[in-house]
Amino acid sequence: MKVPLAVPNLEGREAEYLQECVRSTFVSSAGPFVTRFGDQIAALSGTERAAVTCSGTVALQMALEGLGVGAGDLVMVPSLTFIASPNSVRHSGADVWLTDCTARDWTLDLDVAREAIEVHTEPDSRGRRHRTTGQMLSAVMPVMIMGASLDFDAIVRFARDYELRVIVDAAAAIGAAGADGAPLGATGVDAVCYSFNGNKTITSGGGGAVTSLDSDLVDRIDHLVTTGRVGSAYEHDVVAYNFRMTNVEAAIGVAQVERLPDFIERKREVFERYAAFAARHPDLSPFPTPADGRSVHWFSGVFYSGDDPDRCGDFAAFMVDRGIDVRPFWKPVHLQAPYRESVRTSMDVTERIWERIVPLPCSTGITDAELDYVVACATEFWNSQD
Repeated sequence: MKVPLAVPNLEGREAEYLQECVRSTFVSSAGPFVTRFGDQIAALSGTERAAVTCSGTVALQMALEGLGVGAGDLVMVPSLTFIASPNSVRHSGADVWLTDCTARDWTLDLDVAREAIEVHTEPDSRGRRHRTTGQMLSAVMPVMIMGASLDFDAIVRFARDYELRVIVDAAAAIGAAGADGAPLGATGVDAVCYSFNGNKTITSGGGGAVTSLDSDLVDRIDHLVTTGRVGSAYEHDVVAYNFRMTNVEAAIGVAQVERLPDFIERKREVFERYAAFAARHPDLSPFPTPADGRSVHWFSGVFYSGDDPDRCGDFAAFMVDRGIDVRPFWKPVHLQAPYRESVRTSMDVTERIWERIVPLPCSTGITDAELDYVVACATEFWNSQD
């Protein structure tokens, strides 16, 4: 049996809507599905508006630029994230201040970040200036890792203390919520950014979105991603980008959103199945679920806490040999070539845990038989290690 790690579930109205695009000839960046998809994302986020883009990385970049973050600025980003997060900061013209994560939930450690700010920055008329680089600390980019919720109240308090903008990397967190069920856009942050890559809970084949309670910000981003065009003639008032989502992509996205509740429920079932498996082995635990808010378990798997981290590689090889797609987790950003010289905090937790995180197959279309096979193979391996 072959079991992929994460593949799109396209068994809804995707083909029907794509045919509608073809018949209408609206296949590029103008068309009714673009507006419809943006409205869906805004509704899910508790906002009036959302700007849809050609990728999640671009969504983050446009949120930064729309908020005025750019050259001479620093943005705090957790090192335990996919490289798109820091790349978006660099694309905006700013630079990253990489931070450690918490051992409890693998998200940005606000205590470590606060201590770093107090030690390495000084007050400036514009906020906090990094003493060594002279750059202004302007924003923080918490990451909803694996689709897990965050303590948004704590993040917003932290940001207010240091006059920072908050851009949430919610690439994998569509459908998640804050405390008391608050939609992500209504948690007090400045912007929330999603990705709709093929391995996400919902996909448009590619693409991303920025949403915010600040409709003026969304308007600025819409203007930036549509070449800065003014009116119907070919006039442009700013150096901008062609970063738009196409109507074809949006058509797929609309069909996917229609099935989002079922997708989230299946993700929860997969998480619980792997959690039950992990509970039977003393050195394994499920991926963390923060106490606050609703997480959507984009990826699920196991965390190994035993004495020999090489067993994680042995486990992955064992599963791959049996047709189960198991891959290494993200290599932390501070260990990546473009960011080895970046400003950073200590990385005690990140360096201790990243090679112990093992994602397991978690497609929304995974069958019970496939899940049974994954768990049976995983059980075979770990029983041999106990």
